[in-house]
Amino acid sequence: MNAPLRHCFVIALLGVLAACAGVPAVARAKSGCELFVLGIAQDGGLPHFGCERPCCVEARRSGRVLYPASLGVCDRDAGKLLLIEATPRVEEQVARLHRLAGIRGRGRDPIDALLVTHAHIGHYLGLAWFGREVASTRRVPVFCSPRFAAFLRQHGPWRQLVELDQIAPQPFEPGVAFSPWPGLSVTAVPVPHRDEFSDTMAYRLTGRERTVLFVPDVDAWEREPGLLARLLDGVDVAYLDGTFYDGSELPDRNLAEIRHPLMTRTMALLAEVARARPGALRFVHLNHTNPALHDAALRRDIEARGFRIAEPGESIRL
Repeated sequence: MNAPLRHCFVIALLGVLAACAGVPAVARAKSGCELFVLGIAQDGGLPHFGCERPCCVEARRSGRVLYPASLGVCDRDAGKLLLIEATPRVEEQVARLHRLAGIRGRGRDPIDALLVTHAHIGHYLGLAWFGREVASTRRVPVFCSPRFAAFLRQHGPWRQLVELDQIAPQPFEPGVAFSPWPGLSVTAVPVPHRDEFSDTMAYRLTGRERTVLFVPDVDAWEREPGLLARLLDGVDVAYLDGTFYDGSELPDRNLAEIRHPLMTRTMALLAEVARARPGALRFVHLNHTNPALHDAALRRDIEARGFRIAEPGESIRL
């Protein structure tokens, strides 16, 4: 990106993130909608199945656990709960949502609605827990793209969940706002990713006070001209794909097969925005090998640049 174009890009992003300053990391709301971070790791979490690197050996020894990337929303006025991503740790994450929201006694109706970004295991495998072998839920609305809805209806074991009325796919039109319930608006934005079974969405969630962006998976910002600016337009806080730091943490893997924008690249693109609005840009979906999860000095450097690693349990008033 040449200097004049970079300058225009940064000015545009500074404008669309103008409302970010002063958003608290944790603030308990008594009314209205509140968003919670329920997990920050890549699909396999930490410790990671099959990993014998020091990061996971030490996590097993110490008991450190990080769940896959997920958000939850509580609307205290309506008494509603929204889960974003059905990860393989859905039980623990819904329990965390209930605890953070101060809600008890939901039984077979643990949530009121679900958003899923795409059909990779860390984002939808938890739907199996909605089936009759476990929770046997009752017509939980699953908001997803038309392609994802068709995938759920046509392929087992997900088809059985639909046929037994345990989940109810609710296809939306990408780019058109919809409401899981009044007072909460969601807009899905298609993003380029490995779309073997479904397309991939980012979500913009808007309440009465703020708009939050959630984009845990994307191949590269440059794959689609103007994508990053469009995603950040009007956003107060953005949770961005932070899978890999600089790529060197996985020397034995071909990153072309598991494409994600490197954190170093994202920070270079958004450096001026982060300096102007510290804390507005937060990384999620960190791979278990990502040194930002394990190196305190590196984390301090990231924060000094105005970026943040999302914290499990942090909240934002929407």
